[in-house]
Amino acid sequence: MSDIEVTSVCEEGYTVENEIDGEWSLVVDALSEDGPTANQVLAADYVSCYIPALRVAAGEYDYDDIGRVEAEVGADLDEDDDLESMTWTLKVEADLGNDGQDIVERGEEICHVHSALRDELHADITLEDDAF
Repeated sequence: MSDIEVTSVCEEGYTVENEIDGEWSLVVDALSEDGPTANQVLAADYVSCYIPALRVAAGEYDYDDIGRVEAEVGADLDEDDDLESMTWTLKVEADLGNDGQDIVERGEEICHVHSALRDELHADITLEDDAF
């Protein structure tokens, strides 16, 4: 038995219905008519994995509560509609002082999606702390 089990069904066209671990449903549509595209899901998945990793990293630097975290994600596609690059602006409520960049880098080390992506797709991250 695998750690993660996904059943994906495409009855026709380009819409795929996914059942994840028998508990979650996710619709992905290559044409972005019935749901987000796979690239949109990947961009959202990456940042959704990274934000909790950033919180863990901040805790390792004795920032127990960094408050609200908001990410603005930009993803660029090449001429074949493959993901080419991503940029993020992270806004964090807490003032992280001189530790901000170290926390960002530690978050990258913790993030499972970051580890799974090829280097060219690692997000270029800008941090704005004390933002709210």
